[in-house]
Formats: sequence, structure tokens, C-alpha cells
Amino acid sequence: MTRAADPDFTSVGRIDGLRPGQVPAADVELIDGLDPLTWQVAVAWLQGRPSAARRRTCLRVLASWLRWLYAAEPALEPLAATGSHLDAYCYTALTTGVGPAGRPLAKATVSGRRAVLASFHAFAEASGATRARRSADGAPPLTPAERRLLRGGVARLAEDGRAAEALAVALLEATGASVDALAALTVHDIHALPGGEHPLVLVLHGEPEGPVAYPIPPRARPLLRELCGGRAAGEPLITGPHGRDVDARWVTAALTDAALAAGLPRHRAELLHPGLLRAVTVTEFARSHSS
Repeated sequence: MTRAADPDFTSVGRIDGLRPGQVPAADVELIDGLDPLTWQVAVAWLQGRPSAARRRTCLRVLASWLRWLYAAEPALEPLAATGSHLDAYCYTALTTGVGPAGRPLAKATVSGRRAVLASFHAFAEASGATRARRSADGAPPLTPAERRLLRGGVARLAEDGRAAEALAVALLEATGASVDALAALTVHDIHALPGGEHPLVLVLHGEPEGPVAYPIPPRARPLLRELCGGRAAGEPLITGPHGRDVDARWVTAALTDAALAAGLPRHRAELLHPGLLRAVTVTEFARSHSS
């Protein structure tokens, strides 16, 4: 799939014609909040539009479509939308309106929007993203051998000076932590216990079931010590570039990089996502604590 060439490319707001002041910040934030695969498709598609004016139009239409889709089908992945969803969006635009003003749009305007959205979905299909999304949704869990390899990939990220990514993947693999829990982690969540095999525990917040304590795996302890140094009270331990809060896209990218560093095939590494490891780890925990 086409990807942004700049490794530090983190926002569609860096595309020519879509920079701050040229388009609504809310539209940029909406696109940047997409899952990693859909975000990559949106970036490549927008970059491929023939002019800055066309890119602005396409961004506006895509943002409108996503807002409608999130309201109408909150559980649906954008890349899983079908022609029926586009029909429903267009019908709403013609009858009651889809923007904040809530006014019906002209037939020609709606036809133009449908053409823009059809172009986006055709691009996603042609680039393989739609098939990749279907595969990822049904991706098999990691085998024990793959998980052992992944731990080696964590070590390689740490050796490369990528302690934050290494810690995120190490905790994800060991605990099945949610992305929200990883983002909320601070020095106050590390607790020492007297004696025992695991004298340190990590309390993860941001979980649906409430705070959960886990023994800190030995491979994660040096990373925690490194990241705790100099952290202010309440400051997140795991952050992205320039201290940004981490999100699902960042954690997924770290997981992919660790898998590639471990030697997993690229087609396999790029199908991994945090929810996959979370499901496996939670299932194993339940089995080990069942009567």
C-alpha cells in the first residue's frame, strides 16, 4: 500500500493544501483519529488528488461521511462500508442534511459527494486495504512460538533506543492491556510488594473492568526504570513523538515494528493489532484462574 514517505508524517494536516488555517482543524483531527490502516489509505488518497483545492474538497467530504457513519453505524469500520451505506448517506443529505446546519443539499452537490466517496473506497480496494481489513478482523492469534519471537522484537526495539514502543509492546504481550490503559500509565501505578516471586506489580487503569494489577515481567522492568527517570508526578510513562499521548495507531505501529524486528513475515506483522493480543491474553488469564 502507498504510505507517506516521511517517517515523521503524523497528520493529514501536513499535506499541501490541508495545513492549519487552510481547512477546519476538526476535519483534520477526525481523519487523524482513524485506525492506522484507514488513516494510511486516507493519507495516500488525499495526497493523490490533483490540486490543493481538490484535496480540500475531498477532505471536507470524507469528514462529513465519517461523521454521518459514526452516528448511523457506530460499530462499523469505515473500510467495511458498502454501497448501501453510501446510498443512505446520500439520501440523508438530500432530505434532512448531513452537516451541523442540517439543511438538505442540492442533487448535484450530493452526486459530487458520492463520486468523491466512491473514489476513496475504490482506492482502498485497489490498494489492498479493504482485503487487509477483512483479514485483520479474522486474523488468527499469535502462536506461542510467535509470542516468544515478539519478545525478542521488544528487546531489539529497546536496543534501538525505542524504550516507549518496547515497553508498550512488552506490556501488551504480557498483560493484554488496552490502549487506554497504556496511555494512562504513570510512576504511581508501580507498586512494590513484600517478598514473593514478583515483588513489583503494575496497576493498569482505563480498563472496562476497572483497575487491574499484574506482576511486572522481568523484561519490562529495565524499560520501566528507564522511562520513570525524570518523570513528573502524573506524567504519562509511555508517550509518542514530542511527548504526544499514544493512541491505537501508535501502539499498532509499535507492535508491527516489534514483530518485524523479531523476524515475523511482513504480511503477518502488518495484520497484528492491540485487540488481537488483548483477546489472547485475557483468554489465557481466564483459563489459568478457572476452577
